[in-house]
Amino acid sequence: MSKQQANWSPYDNNGGSCVAIAGADYCVIAADTRMSTGYNILTREYSKICKLADKSVMASSGFQADVKALQKQLAARHLIYQHQHNKQMSCPAMAQLLSNTLYYKRFFPYYSFNVLGGLDNEGKGCVFTYDAVGSYEKVGYSSQGSGSTLIMPFLDNQLKSPSPLLLPAQDAVTPLVEAEAIDLVKTVFASASERDIYTGDRLEIVIINADGIRREYMELRKD
Repeated sequence: MSKQQANWSPYDNNGGSCVAIAGADYCVIAADTRMSTGYNILTREYSKICKLADKSVMASSGFQADVKALQKQLAARHLIYQHQHNKQMSCPAMAQLLSNTLYYKRFFPYYSFNVLGGLDNEGKGCVFTYDAVGSYEKVGYSSQGSGSTLIMPFLDNQLKSPSPLLLPAQDAVTPLVEAEAIDLVKTVFASASERDIYTGDRLEIVIINADGIRREYMELRKD
């Protein structure tokens, strides 16, 4: 008779997909609202997008309990920064803080895969993409989560950034205007939800520009 043993893991993957696109004067961050475990849908109305500062927004896929702990940690560190410097953290500063926070926990990582988007000090869109232990890169667009393997090839085809190895360094922001970027995000999620069972229900889109932050929603397939 074969020996059976119970395996317990401190982690789970709650699925879902996140996308961010940076433009000349805007940034679009989007994620679906489905939260799953295995073949079960836990809720159809879970927002994966978190506002960290006036010009910084983070979308996170992975284990949502770890994501919540990470968001609390970043909020506390940002509050300390505001008390010490009497101003909000810039998006590039928040990107470095997120990297440091993830790297600090590298031996028992936050199981979260993040994209951070916002506006830099010059008002230009910026996107930073991460792995679970804090390695990050500034890019023109990125995707994380269960549908990222479907979404990234499509974005590469439409928006391919210049190689970071080119000299002199090329600008990574996408050439699209804001409305085109929003339409592109809607298209990639409609496509991903057809093939990825962990992506669906509803799409939440956050647009950051000089006027502030606004949200748009679109229904995705529910099965």
